[in-house]
Amino acid sequence: MIRDSESSLTIADTSEKTNTAPSVDASLHGSVLVLIQFDVCEEIRLDKLREIFGARTLEQPSLKHPAPGYVRYQRPPVVEPIDALVLESGERLEGQIKFYDYGVVSVVLELPFSGDWDTLVRLGSRWVWDVDFAGHASRIAHQKLERATPALVKPYPDWLSEDYFIFHVREISGCPSANELVSSHGARIAQIVRGETAQLSEGEQNEILQSRISYYPNDLTVISWNAAFLYDSETGAETAIQLLEYANSQLLEFRHYDEFLTRELESVYASFDEGTGMLARWRLARAATKLHTVLLDVNELTEHADNAIKFLSDMFSARLYKLAASKVGVPDYKDLVTQKVQTAEELYRFMVDQFNQSRAFVLELMVVIILIIELVYFFRGKPI
Repeated sequence: MIRDSESSLTIADTSEKTNTAPSVDASLHGSVLVLIQFDVCEEIRLDKLREIFGARTLEQPSLKHPAPGYVRYQRPPVVEPIDALVLESGERLEGQIKFYDYGVVSVVLELPFSGDWDTLVRLGSRWVWDVDFAGHASRIAHQKLERATPALVKPYPDWLSEDYFIFHVREISGCPSANELVSSHGARIAQIVRGETAQLSEGEQNEILQSRISYYPNDLTVISWNAAFLYDSETGAETAIQLLEYANSQLLEFRHYDEFLTRELESVYASFDEGTGMLARWRLARAATKLHTVLLDVNELTEHADNAIKFLSDMFSARLYKLAASKVGVPDYKDLVTQKVQTAEELYRFMVDQFNQSRAFVLELMVVIILIIELVYFFRGKPI
């Protein structure tokens, strides 16, 4: 990630320490990252985009351990730097924009910090609920995409968006282990990932902290639906950050196809209301052809987004991705899309059957008419 030591936010409000962590010094250092993603088109031609921007390709994530397995992008996104964003509070965020081949644009903003837990909790709450990062990121994305238009396939007039916050702590005084950190500051971590300043109930804290994963004794990742807390080195956290970004981009894609299929199914149902006569059944053939084309496109494009990353023997990264995808809601929307695809396939078969019945009836009617004509001419004694 892009870092600027001059833009660091110093969190030094030590006068408001709570009694939750008397045994560990609360001084910590790290960065807050904001991920804002937009679904802008059906596909982005990355080769064309590199020609336009002269941008670099994202390097493959570093390994959590020196095993032969790794996480690999099928088509690594193109990365382009962006100007620093200065908030009304004076906070200066450095960042970059990433272009994924399946039509998602990701704006990543980062603010380094150092200070105590209390102020980090308040910072998280303010950023999660009060700062319009989506509006800032939308302006940045529109400016960049004005130049990138030739690389976009079937741009969308309206963009769906997702935002996500990552609180990455690199250093904590006393270098606590993951278990010590959860024991002494679990309540604070739960507040941070929920964006809450008020203390959460014990049940809610336990629910949040169940969604944690560690590889070494001194690293920790806690994932929630709208934010994550990482306690790791900069190199160690790199893979987790990229997998969280990828999971959110998947969620965005499945949300898009869920809405798209909903509209298509409503259109098909409306065609049934136009009537049940012979002509209406013949019109179903055109609607069935369109629906079948939609199904092919959806299956191809969702498979594209679903397989953008491969896990080759790196089981920890695979488990981390599975946890992240589950918490942000990828499986739920994927199931919705799958169900609607199945519904659409059943409707397609029904429409084809209706059309075939109508065609068979017409053919039979034509045979009967021809037979009647032949009989009429036969009884009149005239050759046809």
